[in-house]
Amino acid sequence: MNRFTRFLEEKFMPTAARIGNQRHLQAVRDGIILTLPLTIIGSIFLILANLPIPGYSELMAGIFGDNWAANLSYPVGVTFDLLGLFVAFGIAYRLAEQYKLDPLSVAAISVASFFLVTPYKIAFTPEGMDQTFDVAGIPLALTGSKGMFVAIIVAIIATEIYRFIVNKNIIFKMPDGVPPAVAKSFAALIPGFAVIFSLWIIRLILQVTPFENMHNIVGEILGKPLSLLGGSIFGALIAVIIAQMLWVTGIHGQALVWGIMSPVWLSLVDENRIAYQAGEAIPNIVNTQFMDIFYSIGGSGTTLGLALILFFRSQSKQMKQLGKLAIGPGFFNINEPIIFGMPMIMNPIMMIPFIFVPVIVVTVSYFAMDLGLVAKTAGIMVPWTTPAPIGGFLATGGHISGAVLQLFNVLLSAVLYYPFFRMWDKQKLKEEGGMEKGNTSKTA
Repeated sequence: MNRFTRFLEEKFMPTAARIGNQRHLQAVRDGIILTLPLTIIGSIFLILANLPIPGYSELMAGIFGDNWAANLSYPVGVTFDLLGLFVAFGIAYRLAEQYKLDPLSVAAISVASFFLVTPYKIAFTPEGMDQTFDVAGIPLALTGSKGMFVAIIVAIIATEIYRFIVNKNIIFKMPDGVPPAVAKSFAALIPGFAVIFSLWIIRLILQVTPFENMHNIVGEILGKPLSLLGGSIFGALIAVIIAQMLWVTGIHGQALVWGIMSPVWLSLVDENRIAYQAGEAIPNIVNTQFMDIFYSIGGSGTTLGLALILFFRSQSKQMKQLGKLAIGPGFFNINEPIIFGMPMIMNPIMMIPFIFVPVIVVTVSYFAMDLGLVAKTAGIMVPWTTPAPIGGFLATGGHISGAVLQLFNVLLSAVLYYPFFRMWDKQKLKEEGGMEKGNTSKTA
């Protein structure tokens, strides 16, 4: 254990800290966070259009007409189907902030660049005809989750070109007295032209290759391999182990790992959403909702079971007090009181279950869904603070099996944490006994 702790302190922690502070990864993480409120809003309408209540569809059709479900899908479309645009805007904005550039100008140019590399062509089959025609238009499939990787790349390229031109001081400088908004607009003219021109050249080059456009080349080279890895049980377990090891060194593991994996997992969420709306079999198990709802019960480390143990079974005064502080936030998947109060950081006893309990929980959850015992997540973005078992019920599209799995995971984590908790609680109890004896002798 000493060797493992030394490895975490001397090797793992410094490397992880450097990765976590890398500005491009921070911009990707913060830019993608911009999409979460929108996808949650879209998910509310998705739930309303698909409530699993007998007679619900007939009732809604009688009140609002036969098109009621299609009308409810409009807010779903303007959120999920435009994820790529929001990502292109958000990442460029956050990265520009770090470079002390005008973030609004850079973000707007990034969105324009994203459209520039996106082919304006939609396959259209007229009603009553077998022939398909290509018509001009922006394909929503490429502005949504399928375009997310391109949006990330374009946002970074656009911002870096913009920064290069600004650093070379190749900008229009307006005289004093010109309103700041006007001055910023003219200052963005030359850098913006350089960005658009560069992305235009890239598009023209790709048009004469077998890939035809950036979306195809990024999908083949980057998207498919990452989706296969990130959507597998092995990818999920690697992400969990790294996140937990980061936590025990004092680094916010989920903020770093989820920031890297979010583009993959969000695209898999959207694939599930499309299948769910179409009434087809849901394809993916591992995605953002799977990780947030079935792994992070109580917070990173699946610690709601531990919070319950602390509250009901602690004997030491310190652990009893911690249980009172941790139980409330734990129900809403917030566990900083446990992580920093127990603590989990560099704790030679509690770091063992803190790393490996989530591995067991994720494995059980995956195979429960893979075997058909539990419904897969339906592409509904449930807020990560939703308490169990409500989160599991909503995320699976109203299936009771999702709620049952969450409750089972809480029980399983409690059982797995318990022997380590007992050792830690006894150690604290002995320390408190020694302190009381010391105070008594001083008084005497």
